[in-house]
Amino acid sequence: MLPVRLRLPVEILAQPDEVTCGPTCLHAVYRYWGSEESLEEVIARTRRLEHGGTFAVFLACDALRRGFDATIYTFNLTMFDPTWFQQGVDIAEKLRRQLAVKKDPRIGHDTAGYLEFLRLGGRLRLTDPSRTLLRGILRRRLPILAGLSSTFLYRSAREYGPDDRPDDTRGEPAGHFVVLSGYDRRARSIQVADPYDPHPHGPSRRYWISIDRVIGAILLGIVTYDANLLVISPRKSP
Repeated sequence: MLPVRLRLPVEILAQPDEVTCGPTCLHAVYRYWGSEESLEEVIARTRRLEHGGTFAVFLACDALRRGFDATIYTFNLTMFDPTWFQQGVDIAEKLRRQLAVKKDPRIGHDTAGYLEFLRLGGRLRLTDPSRTLLRGILRRRLPILAGLSSTFLYRSAREYGPDDRPDDTRGEPAGHFVVLSGYDRRARSIQVADPYDPHPHGPSRRYWISIDRVIGAILLGIVTYDANLLVISPRKSP
């Protein structure tokens, strides 16, 4: 019988600043798997974008370099065409061809990351975002590092300026990383380990929220080029 309620023992620290949610979540996943290192070390080696923050693929590459397996479930149609996931398609070659005709610098950064990710042995999946998918991964005792829209997750004002201040008229949607660490089937909720402190869902960095809200926030992560689920686990022996 499938468990009605599941909670993984994921402990997460507060992110030191506005742009380090990604490596802070990665640090929490490493600790879950028994890898002890300081948050400062993880932040120091995480590739950062020019405007701040990072992409999930850079976090995945760090995990691969450290001997973990990494799978990215992507819903980012800005980056990937659905037809690329058919059997026999060379996604790396498609990424190179796309880069030659699209000049958005974010696509350039993301492409470099995905080419390295594939070269290091990372797995890339396109599947339906659903309650079944999230609960199925968690049921295997695998925490999920999710790139999503914090604007939708928090129902907060959009952000504007170098300090990312709330501004409901001039602002832009903001991206964020959290770790999904449990579910409650009856309540149709999911547990979120959130490094942002303070956030609007209570005083704890772990809280329960509607699973449908989280799925919506993940899909809307496409606005900031990171609608992804990243699953990291110890590497299996050949």
